[in-house]
Amino acid sequence: MWVNLVSHYRKHSAHYSQYFEMNMPDILPRVLQPGLRLLPAGTERYRVRGGGAAVIPLSAGDKLRVIDCEGRQTCEIAVFDRSGESSADLLGVETKARAVAIPSLLHTRTDDAQAVSAALRRRNISLENANAIRLFEGDSLAGEQQGFTAEQDVICIVAAPGGPMAVDSHNPPTDLVLFVERAIVEENPSPVLPDPLAEPRLDIRVDRCTARSYEVYAGEYIQIIDVEGRECSDFQAFNRGGLDRGIERCLNATTTRTLMGAAYPGPGLFAKFYDMDMQPMVEVVRDTVGRHDTFNLACTAKYYDDMGYPGHVNCTDNFNYVLQPFGVNPRRGWEAINFFYNTNLDDNNQLYLDEPWSRPGDYVLLKAYTDLVCASSACPCDIDAANGWNPTDIHVRIYPAKNIFSKAIAYRMTTDAEPELTKETAFHSRTSKLTRNFSEYRGYWLANTYNSYGAIDEYWACRERAVILDLSPLRKFEVTGPDAEALLQWTMTRNIRRLSLGQVVYTAMCYDTGGMLDDGTVFRLGADAFRWVGGDDYSGIWLRQQAEEKGFRAWVKSSTEQLHNIAVQGPSSRNILNQVIWTPPAQPALEEIAWFRFTIGRVGDFDGIPVVVSRTGYTGELGYEIWCHPRHATGVWDAIWQAGKSYDMVPLGLEALDMLRIESGLILYGAEFCDQTDPFEAGIGFTVPLKTKEEDFVGREALIRRKAHPQKKLVGLELAGEEPGASGDCVHVGRQQVGEITSATRSPILRKNIALCRMAVEHAAADTAVEVGKMDGHQKRIPARVVPFPFYDPEKQRPRM
Repeated sequence: MWVNLVSHYRKHSAHYSQYFEMNMPDILPRVLQPGLRLLPAGTERYRVRGGGAAVIPLSAGDKLRVIDCEGRQTCEIAVFDRSGESSADLLGVETKARAVAIPSLLHTRTDDAQAVSAALRRRNISLENANAIRLFEGDSLAGEQQGFTAEQDVICIVAAPGGPMAVDSHNPPTDLVLFVERAIVEENPSPVLPDPLAEPRLDIRVDRCTARSYEVYAGEYIQIIDVEGRECSDFQAFNRGGLDRGIERCLNATTTRTLMGAAYPGPGLFAKFYDMDMQPMVEVVRDTVGRHDTFNLACTAKYYDDMGYPGHVNCTDNFNYVLQPFGVNPRRGWEAINFFYNTNLDDNNQLYLDEPWSRPGDYVLLKAYTDLVCASSACPCDIDAANGWNPTDIHVRIYPAKNIFSKAIAYRMTTDAEPELTKETAFHSRTSKLTRNFSEYRGYWLANTYNSYGAIDEYWACRERAVILDLSPLRKFEVTGPDAEALLQWTMTRNIRRLSLGQVVYTAMCYDTGGMLDDGTVFRLGADAFRWVGGDDYSGIWLRQQAEEKGFRAWVKSSTEQLHNIAVQGPSSRNILNQVIWTPPAQPALEEIAWFRFTIGRVGDFDGIPVVVSRTGYTGELGYEIWCHPRHATGVWDAIWQAGKSYDMVPLGLEALDMLRIESGLILYGAEFCDQTDPFEAGIGFTVPLKTKEEDFVGREALIRRKAHPQKKLVGLELAGEEPGASGDCVHVGRQQVGEITSATRSPILRKNIALCRMAVEHAAADTAVEVGKMDGHQKRIPARVVPFPFYDPEKQRPRM
């Protein structure tokens, strides 16, 4: 059993395989349980970002293992003893090579550079004449690793050298992962708190099964940290001014849900908790968990009495005790915001709970809108899964109002990956001047709508004139090497061997079952150089796994942080970009780029900002996408924005984009397809050329079977009346459900109510009469009929103009 599990994890997760290669425990680690640490005691994992560095202190006997996760990423390590002398032989390596990458990094203004510089200053270490160990030079493979043992106490500076990647290049700096095995391991180590976000005014430990009260001033920040993971923390806050006047006004969950239109607020536009007078009390600035409860009381004595545990300690009594000094009247059951409590409602209207999603170090960051008296608990419940059956501590930090923290949620590329806070794209400084309405999308903030326009105006601008939109969250990967073509031929449904230099192809990526992993585009930049642009980080991991399993000499390097992109779409897009884009004689001019082709040029003239311009888009109109390095993004935006003024170009947000892509029959992950949907069912069967692509590829046999015996088909629907359908609405013929709406909108240009629907093939013929179920699916029905899609420009003439 153990051997099979190890084999499974090695095959399916780069992160797990790194862990198992490093340390094979005698028993299965606690990896399958939520909220618990993956690594055993004494083992630490660090990430060195591509182009960055990290400071790692080691004690005598500690082991350091360095892993090149994606391959072809050089590593430089400088080693210093306690006196600050450079000495690589303290890691058992003799070298006279000078440190080059680390000193260069310190001349940049990145966060890593500042952190390393500060660490060196604190230890009085100079890089002058420092030696360095260099690893992974040349064609190192993905997952390649090297290990060292410290001979005495040392400080290591570990760098992943690399500068900005040119838009037509394929060498992005990528991450290194470090594992440290400590020689001396505490028998029962204390949980490690995450580093403070700034210098805290207060540091408060809420011991397990207790509560603490504390005062917060207007503008200050409250960070509530789950120390060990899977621990609920009830939170309540009172207006301090009201308490001084004998008036109790505290957070009210019902008011908050009503005003925010959600079960609980989250970072972004709808982020505030209110009191019963509808006054904002706190704003959610960050949330690394995303699952909380506002429906239940804090646990009470009655709950435990009814469950057969009379006298059990409870959060309500704990709140009564800690709030008493502030004159707050005791209650039998406290209304509270139950952070990290994992509850939901099922289809039978039953409220249920499960183990919290929170992991060690996860937190919620709140901003106070007025002076507050607050209470936080470390819930004592140990009779069900509310705290993973094991109550633990909560930690609270209060930060002064002078600090500025970004709004963010946590995004994890894979289940076991470190959390990434929501980022701003390189165009955010421009889009944020035009709107405050942003949504989190794949780890980035993207605009929903723009203040002076709105979705309808933005939509019409795209159909009639031109729009500009930020699509930087698309995931980009550089696929290179002598077997790059073979790798993509094996993993993509399209025939990559037929792709010409300068050509782009839209394709599906499938599992062996035929279910879709992702969809996206492949750019051919050279004989052995391709760029895969998809929606999901995991597609890059999967490509590397396939390369390893097939023995392909190919590298898949993440380049999302090196390439941000905007789209200029609409009938005037060519005229606008003709004023902006210069191309050299060896490249196609902008007006020469055919549909699904690209050119490499510059903004303005031969000395301008380098860009790649592709004739691609997601609107069904003539359009282009412009790809540039993030440091050049504002210059690219400004040039295009200025040129677009004479064409009345406007910015486009996600709401208008959804209307455009539905009209044009363009599919979206999570709506029209998932890993249970094959390309035929998703309406993109044209991406699977089974007759002309004779070579085998992942999922081919399954797709042959599924094409021969289809069960469902993506179809268009026209609904009667003005009430729109919604994703998830059931579609019926009589009592029988025969389909489900995947996306829907009211089409402004067609003046029709339209939807995309996954339909049983028996009812997928054009003009079939069906009904869209509302409410419970039966009490209210909207007549509809099956129609071909795309609804708009079915021959795709407009993007070919």
